[in-house]
Amino acid sequence: MFAFIVNRLLQALPVMLTVSLLSFAMFAYVGDPVAIMLGQDYTIAQRDALIADLGLDQPFFVQFGKFVWNALQGEFGLSYRLSRPVAQLIVERAPATLELALCAAFLALAVGVPMGVYTGLYRHSWLSRFFLTFSLIGVSLPTFLIGILLILVFSVWLGWLPSFGRGDTVNLGWWSTGLLTWSGLKALILPSITLGLFQLTLIMRLVRAEMMEVLRTDYIKFARARGLTNRAVHFGHALKNTLVPVITITGLQLGAIIAFAIVTETVFQWPGMGLLFIQSVGVADIPVMSAYLLLIALMFVTINLIVDLLYYAVDPRLRIGRGKGAH
Repeated sequence: MFAFIVNRLLQALPVMLTVSLLSFAMFAYVGDPVAIMLGQDYTIAQRDALIADLGLDQPFFVQFGKFVWNALQGEFGLSYRLSRPVAQLIVERAPATLELALCAAFLALAVGVPMGVYTGLYRHSWLSRFFLTFSLIGVSLPTFLIGILLILVFSVWLGWLPSFGRGDTVNLGWWSTGLLTWSGLKALILPSITLGLFQLTLIMRLVRAEMMEVLRTDYIKFARARGLTNRAVHFGHALKNTLVPVITITGLQLGAIIAFAIVTETVFQWPGMGLLFIQSVGVADIPVMSAYLLLIALMFVTINLIVDLLYYAVDPRLRIGRGKGAH
């Protein structure tokens, strides 16, 4: 197991270095940080002093080495727009994005898996057809349109839920959460549905397809021949063997939820990292943009490692194969 983890970490190093290089190139060659930070009225001496302070007069690889070293320590410089440390901005905004992403992922799993199992077992029922029609709508409509429609119905017409913001939050150390207040919970409902709807329909269709495939296999027929009940066959044998591809998709989609929460956070003005990124793009705030890019890459690498470990735990064939390889 240790060798397996080390191998995955070594494979992740080139990915992170490549992303670091792209982030640094963006930082170095996109926009003019000196002009952004000094404004329009400045002297040549002020410009030269700021260039020296930022280290922009040094060779490319020296700057890149310092960039990587600072990134390893969680330092990404100052935001051009807000003149505050980028790491501090990320820490302030990360709880909102992670809370929204986890709620959306939980919704997708809690609803998508049972719907997939039902449509796989009772594929000719009217409820299954309704679920499949619903899933087509969820896959076809873009995220921003789903958010706007939900705001129109539940905020404008019915007035049940807020249309923007995070509501009241409670600080637990450096972490801020809206799950402990009524207004925070209400504010979380529409963004979570908007962000998780596509993943929900994807998981539902995947579980349905895997369930139908597994039910046609020989060991399921053998289990029925042994006299096992439908409940034991469906949930003890069939569902267990559909989990491997579901784990993969769920892990990758969790990374996608965090990375592409930008649209949902913009529609609902959710004060997370995605909204911070969009606001930074408008003014070419490169330190914030590069930090966001690195953080998302790190999340994908971490999630992929966790998915591989879950694979290793769920699928005994991997452990058997590695055991034979060791001998």
